[in-house]
Formats: sequence, structure tokens, C-alpha cells
Amino acid sequence: MLRLLAAATFVALVAAPVLAAEWKPSAYASESTLQLRTTAPGEGDHWFPVWLVVIDDQVYVRLGTRAAGRIERNTTTPYVGVRVAGQQFDRVKAVAAPESVERVARAMADKYWSDVLVRHMDHPLTIRLLPE
Repeated sequence: MLRLLAAATFVALVAAPVLAAEWKPSAYASESTLQLRTTAPGEGDHWFPVWLVVIDDQVYVRLGTRAAGRIERNTTTPYVGVRVAGQQFDRVKAVAAPESVERVARAMADKYWSDVLVRHMDHPLTIRLLPE
């Protein structure tokens, strides 16, 4: 009888649905970075850190030339992986947000005020991250 109970418990635990991480932009506002995952031909998955800001409960990142190139070559476009605040999201839509470039730049300057040089660097791509 004990074996039957142990087996039933094991099956119940294995078959229980794994709870997906919940996307909570307001919880990420205090994070200094998140990681993006892209997949390039012949390279496989590549994770890299980027700064983030949260505006109107939306997560935005500004990408430099190299990171923007990784997004352009991403074989899973428009999807990327995201790691933030100890969570991982495997299917997040990276949407170009040209209408938000100035707001995001101001928010980045306010949040990362000590890094004055970054304000003067080229950031050809601003994206909004939308989970699915």
C-alpha cells in the first residue's frame, strides 16, 4: 500500500503543470540589467546583458550597434529570450519602438545618471519587450 501511495504521489508531482514565470514589468523597474537571448546561424544561443527601463508598465531596452546587429540576425525573430529578476522567459516579442526613442533615452539617462558617456553613444534600436 505504501508503494502505491508513493507511486501515485510521484505521478501527481511529475504530471503537475509547471507554472510559467509571470511577466511583471513593475517588478523589473529596479533591476539594473536584463539578459537577451538571440540565436544566430552557426552560433546557437547567445545571451547578453542590456540596461532596461520600465515606462507605463512596459519594458524597453536601447541597443547599441553590436546588440542591434544580433537582433537583426536572430533566427527566431521577432522572438528573443529574456532573463530578468531571477526569471527566464523563452518567448518574448522584441518590437521596434521608434516612437519611444526619446522617452526611453530620457528614462535611461535618469536611471543610469552616473554613466554620462553612454548618453553620447549610438543606439540604433529601441525595443519594447512583450511576452507571449
